[in-house]
Amino acid sequence: MADQWLFKSETYDNCNCAMNCGCQFNLPSTRGYCQSAFIGNIVEGHFNDTPLAGLNWAVLYKWPGEIKDGNGRRQIIIDERADEAQRIALETIVSGAACRPLSNLFAVFALTCSDFCETLFLPIDLKADLDARTAKVAIPGVLTSSASPKINEFTGEPFHIALARPSGSFEFTYAELGLGTTSVTGDMEMAFEDSWAHFCVHHFNQDGLVRERSRLAAWLLAC
Repeated sequence: MADQWLFKSETYDNCNCAMNCGCQFNLPSTRGYCQSAFIGNIVEGHFNDTPLAGLNWAVLYKWPGEIKDGNGRRQIIIDERADEAQRIALETIVSGAACRPLSNLFAVFALTCSDFCETLFLPIDLKADLDARTAKVAIPGVLTSSASPKINEFTGEPFHIALARPSGSFEFTYAELGLGTTSVTGDMEMAFEDSWAHFCVHHFNQDGLVRERSRLAAWLLAC
């Protein structure tokens, strides 16, 4: 019988694009190459009988050109609190090895990478407020990152902007947008400042993206 699993993560992503990331708008990347850091906390999840809720995870990507052109590099980082079964389960999911082909971002991005760095098991200190569009992340010896809302240049107040993807996405159905700054050392050395950040719920299972309205979209009901 095929593996049965659920991965529901509250996730912060920061990449090197400006605030019209080509991945989401079918545009070329801002700088002609792509670099990205995803960090999340699993709020609900399991891999067969192995529970995953409460664990943090991260995955780093670098492509020398556009993602579609391939030759990318990837490194997975898994919460050091995970036991052996959880480490295997999380690495299997985040590597894109346990779902239908092209059915979620992990599977799609894996096909565009040719260099896979050693998986790391480290403390992942993640403090993120998806509704407020803020985040602060520290992975010792590897990554520091922070994010905040974009500020309205006319009023000085946080600018609330979001992205709905009712179809055509293999990553999310809804995301809050902001700006992030990330610095990475080691095998995936990279850095970007005040660039695209989004906050979403990654809701996947063995069949792909689960199209369920995220709690982040609750404010739409009041409009």
